[in-house]
Amino acid sequence: MKRLALLGAVREPVEMGIHRCSHLLSQSPQTAARKLEVLEREGYIERWKARGKSWLIITDKGKETLFKEYMDYKTIFSDKHKKKIVLSGRVVSGLGEGQYYTSLEGYRTQFKEKLGINPYPGTLNIKLDEKSLPLRSMFELGGIHIEGFKTEDRTFGEARCYPATIGGLRCGLVLPQRSHHGDDIIEVISPYYLREKLGLKDGSEVKVEVQLV
Repeated sequence: MKRLALLGAVREPVEMGIHRCSHLLSQSPQTAARKLEVLEREGYIERWKARGKSWLIITDKGKETLFKEYMDYKTIFSDKHKKKIVLSGRVVSGLGEGQYYTSLEGYRTQFKEKLGINPYPGTLNIKLDEKSLPLRSMFELGGIHIEGFKTEDRTFGEARCYPATIGGLRCGLVLPQRSHHGDDIIEVISPYYLREKLGLKDGSEVKVEVQLV
C-alpha cells in the first residue's frame, strides 16, 4: 500500500493493472493480483475499470493505516515528545469562499464539537514559504475528520483539521478534500477575525503552530 501511496493513490485514482503492479512489487502477476484482492477485500483500496484500464484509490481506512505507520516511524526516528510543527508563510487574499463555507451549519457544528471553535466567518489564507511547503504533506493522512454532507442543492466534501495557534490565538488548520487552492496555500479558521486581531494584511509574515493529532 505504501508503494501505491507513493504513486499518489492517497489523493487521486491511479492506473494499476496486474502487470503494472507486478512490476512495481517485483513479484509475479499472480502474487500481485492476490495482494490487490486482499487490500480491496479488507477495505484499504477501491478498484474499478474505466476506459479499458484498471484504476484504484486508497480509501480513508487505508490512509489511516498508513498514517498510523508513519507516526510509529516518526516516534522511532525523531523526538517522540515533539508533537507540534511550525508552518510559516505570508497572508494572501482568498477567493471569498471561506466565509460561505464556515457559515454552513454542517461544517460549523463539527468545528464546534471537534475543534472547540465557533469560527469567525471566513478563513485566513497563508501562502507557505519554501521551507514549510514540504511539511504540509505531513498533515494529509491524519487529523480530525470533518464529514461531508448533503443539502437539497448540492454535496459538500470532507476535510481534515488540526488544532493550531497563531500569535498565541487559538485557531485550526483546515485541509479540504477538494480545494481551488494549490498545495502552497493553507486555510485557517479561528473564533477571531485574525486580520484585525493581529493587525495582519496581505504580505504579512505569520507562523502557525500546528498540533499533531
